[in-house]
Amino acid sequence: MYLTREQERILEGEYGEVMERSLRLLVKLGEIYGADRMIPVSSVQVAGVSYKSIGDPGLEFLEDLAAGGTRVRVLTTLNPAGMDLIDWRKLGVPLDFAAKQLKIIEAFRRMGVAMTITCTPYLAGNLPRFAEHIAWSESSAVSFANSVIGARTNREGGPSALAAAICGVTPNYGLHLTENRNPSVVVKVSAELKSSSDFSALGYCIGKIIGDGIPYFKGVKWASTDQLKALGAAMAVSGAVGLYHIEGLTPESESVETSGVETIEVGAEELRRVYEELSTGEDPDIIMLGCPHASLDEIIAFASKLGEKHLRKPVWICTSRYTKDIATRMGLVERIERLGGRIVADTCAVVSPIERMGYKTVGVDSGKAASYLPSLCGQKVVFRSTDYLLKRWVG
Repeated sequence: MYLTREQERILEGEYGEVMERSLRLLVKLGEIYGADRMIPVSSVQVAGVSYKSIGDPGLEFLEDLAAGGTRVRVLTTLNPAGMDLIDWRKLGVPLDFAAKQLKIIEAFRRMGVAMTITCTPYLAGNLPRFAEHIAWSESSAVSFANSVIGARTNREGGPSALAAAICGVTPNYGLHLTENRNPSVVVKVSAELKSSSDFSALGYCIGKIIGDGIPYFKGVKWASTDQLKALGAAMAVSGAVGLYHIEGLTPESESVETSGVETIEVGAEELRRVYEELSTGEDPDIIMLGCPHASLDEIIAFASKLGEKHLRKPVWICTSRYTKDIATRMGLVERIERLGGRIVADTCAVVSPIERMGYKTVGVDSGKAASYLPSLCGQKVVFRSTDYLLKRWVG
């Protein structure tokens, strides 16, 4: 691998131990995957933020970095934490958990990381341009950046993303290379996709089939930004899909090569089976929406559907603090909370300690949440569209 003279000096220890270790990790990663060189990145999305995910070892590691004066070199945004950093007491988050979580956030702050605390950084100030090289580690954000924006990132792990933030570079391999962005399978969709949960079910189905492949969808006539977000998030969970194309909708769909690529078909029956597979409960204790984090448009739509009906079940809509602040100024937060719901910032059901907060069954409209909640939070799941959940559990 070619290294610049500055990079060689970093490996020789001239820039300190943390920089040396970070670049050495990136070099090793590049050697494993055959990278020819390091490339600069304009931004990083760091995962491994919730105390539930990283525990005491992760906290100690981050505090050591911060105490040593480590600073990130490029715009670095942060994944969701394990709780709403302001309203955690009202939501019933255990005190011992909260204390550790706040220390984690403080360590990242001291390193110069932007306090976005969301899995949708592209909705909160970190929006790369087409073909821009980035190093993101949140799987749903990786998919969105590659597929919908046309930026370029591999699916980084937490350590490699943090190393890229500290060094400002990443190895040049995988989805950074144009030749690796061609589809591996064509997916003909005959099912009618009516809701974000339908796109999520489609994504979950395809991810299970193709693993880490790159699908090219045909037959999807239209999709909103939020539906594309849901599609990619589910594929990243059931498989390891970091890039997809949709004919006529995504920016690289007309430039990639599809001739000679295997074709599979997905219809209504396949989506029905996904809903059945992921629905393991019947009567949710709580409904949790916003996985990935809800956009402002989704919050507006929820408030419109809710009208003036009071919810008979508690509802969390998880979003970024950035989006919640706008929704607050619009009066949406007050209105939704008056009717029994909550706009919850900084966290989501998957990384919060909901199993310690009295919940056992969760209603969701997200294939990602439905997939993770049983294993990470010990929850049963009702996976349906938002419309279905509201129709069933509003007053």
